[in-house]
Amino acid sequence: MGNSALKAHLETSQKTGVFQLTGKGLLEFPEDLQRLSGNLRTVNLSDNKIEVLPPFIGVFLVLKSLTLNCNKLTSLPEEIGKLRKLETLHLNGNQLRSLPASVGGLAALRTLGLSANRFREVPAGLGTLRHLDLLDLSRNHIQTVPASVGELQAIEINLNQNQISTVSPEVSRSPRLKVLRLEENCLELSSVPLSLLSQSQVSLLALEGNLFEIKMMRDLEGYDKYMERFTATKKKFA
Repeated sequence: MGNSALKAHLETSQKTGVFQLTGKGLLEFPEDLQRLSGNLRTVNLSDNKIEVLPPFIGVFLVLKSLTLNCNKLTSLPEEIGKLRKLETLHLNGNQLRSLPASVGGLAALRTLGLSANRFREVPAGLGTLRHLDLLDLSRNHIQTVPASVGELQAIEINLNQNQISTVSPEVSRSPRLKVLRLEENCLELSSVPLSLLSQSQVSLLALEGNLFEIKMMRDLEGYDKYMERFTATKKKFA
């Protein structure tokens, strides 16, 4: 991509606060963006070939949305934790295996998209994200849902299409969790914690495509309580 085209995009972004450059084969995060750090609120660089997110990402202090889907990122710099106004972080379709501890400092974060990466476990340290609405970890290589998930503030957690065979009963303690998606995993019926049905806030527990038939859930203790929540939520949105 020529310098003149990039310059034109930068000039537009100066006025709009939005920088969008998708599917252009970019190999790196544009250094010139730093000049717009004072007013840039949205950056979308999806469908490129960016391998490294540079440390200067930390200068974008008013950034609210960062989308880097379908790149080649293998890690994130600690400096990403400086984006205290960031509400949306989409990193789907990269090669991430872990997150830096500083992600726990993204105080305004509402959506964290990590689908189709290389995570083998649910990232630690996300319990401090008090405003998190959606955590998407679908299409990874996660094998267990640990007790630490019970500390998350997320309203929806998507763990579809992993390799999950165990779910900690502690997950039922998650204070805001309403939707838990566990479709197409390796769960036996006996691996579904009864506390999720009887003691949690979860009103949609998606379990299709595991190692048991969904209708078998009806016999589980607490299923009636779960169905009360499910039905009440359905009515609310009807």
